[in-house]
Amino acid sequence: MDILQRPEYLAQVQHYFGKETIIVLTGQRRVGKSFVLMSLRDLLSASEGNNVIYINKEKKEWDAIVSYKDLNKYVEERYAPDRQNYILVDEVQEIKDFEKSVRHWRTEADTNLVLTGSNAETLSSDLSTLLGARYHEVYIQALTYKDFIRFHNLSEGEDALSLYVNTGGLPGLVRYDIHDENEVCSYAQDVLNTALVKDIILKHKIRNVPFLYNLVRFLADSTGKPVSATSISHYMKGQKSSVSIELVLKYMKYLCDAYIVTKVSRFDIRGKRLLQSNDKFYFEDAGIRNSCVETNRDKDIEKVIENIIYHQLIHDGYKVNVGQLISGEVDFVCVKDKKRVYIQASYIIGNDETRQREFGALKRIDDNYPKYVISMTPLVTRSDDEGIQHISLREFLLNGL
Repeated sequence: MDILQRPEYLAQVQHYFGKETIIVLTGQRRVGKSFVLMSLRDLLSASEGNNVIYINKEKKEWDAIVSYKDLNKYVEERYAPDRQNYILVDEVQEIKDFEKSVRHWRTEADTNLVLTGSNAETLSSDLSTLLGARYHEVYIQALTYKDFIRFHNLSEGEDALSLYVNTGGLPGLVRYDIHDENEVCSYAQDVLNTALVKDIILKHKIRNVPFLYNLVRFLADSTGKPVSATSISHYMKGQKSSVSIELVLKYMKYLCDAYIVTKVSRFDIRGKRLLQSNDKFYFEDAGIRNSCVETNRDKDIEKVIENIIYHQLIHDGYKVNVGQLISGEVDFVCVKDKKRVYIQASYIIGNDETRQREFGALKRIDDNYPKYVISMTPLVTRSDDEGIQHISLREFLLNGL
């Protein structure tokens, strides 16, 4: 199978070469970190001046590397002092005390290190303890809509968009029939279960496993809605399951560290400050999110659209918060290159009431920053309503803002 090239990530990695900075590819399991690393390996190996040392801890070929001493020995045997050395290690957290080894190799001349890992807390704590700020994370996401089309060799159009909305962007789906909802759902659940077991349950010795799974389902059903640890604790009590606020906060952090969900804070638009409660949570992959809810897609389509828009904004380089007004909410307040934009996500703008709700929230913002409504309204590509741009979801996913 050919490797899907994702040049935006390769460019981010190469930008930090030669700066004595360890580069860490992070992201949820099965979003394609390993394939980005293999693409980098192939790209670097094409130059005779480079010496590439590649390790993939998911393959039995490298089973003998279990500690930092084994890693040092393996690299020393293959190191070339007269060439540019690139040490690439996939799933580095499987090597005990790996940070002791990478600390040494980072300081060697003409040497660059690129690592992958699936747990933010593990990597950041281990690396920051010994290295301070001398590492940079490159966040790998599930496939964008454009990558999804290329990867599955689809014709761009409403049918392809519908598939993307329903299945999400896990690259591993290339081995399955993406038109078979049962196959897609089963694969998404397998990926989720692997992440929950390996990155949370075993790592943190979780005792209340049923609550962890219930929490994932709760967040899936609440996508795009403000939630708090207090509200979740009260909800669980209503389900005759007593869970402390402290436990809720702990498990929510674990889910974020494993890149299963992302927490997005609220931003007071008028006061221009971050608020400390009622955050929103979005899933790394819409397909995984969809596999956790039992409702038909037409009943929660706006949640899926909002989830997809959020991750496209992150992919496009925006820092994203939820906007809070005195009399309502704006889905996204986005900043890039010190420039702000406001975005409302919607399914269909089909009547005056919906138009007033979506456009009205943006009209109440008293500044001149660009404002957008993104929806799946038929026949809309781009239009203007009193300075607010209405963009179709397809147009946004293909061409950005």
